[in-house]
Amino acid sequence: MSDPVLTKAIKDAAIEMNADFIGIADPSCFLNPDYLGNRPQEIMPGLRSVIVLGVGIPRGAFEPLPKGRAEYTNTLMAATATLRVIAFQIARMIEKQGYRATIVPPEGSEFGYWYADRETLKASVSIKYAGYCAGLGNFGMNHLLITEGFGPRVRMTALLTDAPLEADENGSMPFIHEHCRSCLKCIDICPVGAISPDGKIGRHKCAEYMFNALGGLRCGLCINVCPL
Repeated sequence: MSDPVLTKAIKDAAIEMNADFIGIADPSCFLNPDYLGNRPQEIMPGLRSVIVLGVGIPRGAFEPLPKGRAEYTNTLMAATATLRVIAFQIARMIEKQGYRATIVPPEGSEFGYWYADRETLKASVSIKYAGYCAGLGNFGMNHLLITEGFGPRVRMTALLTDAPLEADENGSMPFIHEHCRSCLKCIDICPVGAISPDGKIGRHKCAEYMFNALGGLRCGLCINVCPL
């Protein structure tokens, strides 16, 4: 049985610590044959819940792009640091209740790329997919999670835990955001053609551009152009 009291306490604590949103995914969603990423069950035996935490990124960090990339990158790093602190406190809170928890590296961040598989560039766990399963949003053509209130302008992290938390439902939310199929602005703006209309993304093109052409700074153009 799930623990509604612990679930509420975790959600309340996350918001109190300035998370903008939180959702809980049932890890069984990762067993869906359509999901092609890594499975969190391989990391934590006895996994029962995936907690997704997120913060919105200030629009002021995006609007000067492509100028201001240093400021944009620094803002993203600040968001990642914020989430790490929140997630750490949530992990301690869970363990005080007799369960176990570990923190997933944020995808696409300065930490996420370090920990990703070097050949596939896939994260150890897809936080975006967990967010979709928890009803926090659905995907854009740029493979980012489109969230309510923030669009794709978010940074997220996740915790894996054996605590029996109440999972959120996504209400049969479509996988791709309905607006994205007729917009395609992110496809047109990508400087290396990493985003294609058929839904595929060239991870290596994206990473190579940021880590080589931009010297480690983040691009952000496909996010900035998004009208959502």
